[in-house]
Amino acid sequence: MAAIDDKPISLFKKLGGLIAIILGFLLAAVGYRDGSTEYLTLGIALIAIGLVLVVLMIVRRNQGRPV
Repeated sequence: MAAIDDKPISLFKKLGGLIAIILGFLLAAVGYRDGSTEYLTLGIALIAIGLVLVVLMIVRRNQGRPV
């Protein structure tokens, strides 16, 4: 069970991950539409960062539980 002090940080990491994923999809879409490799690459990088943040939150939360 998470401590009370971890909840605000956890919320910011979840929101940060979701915002990074959403912005990444938007940038990738703009880069694909305009043919801009820079926007497409930046969008994919933001999607990857957002996914890593969300996955790390899930792994950390489930660390002490038996499978």
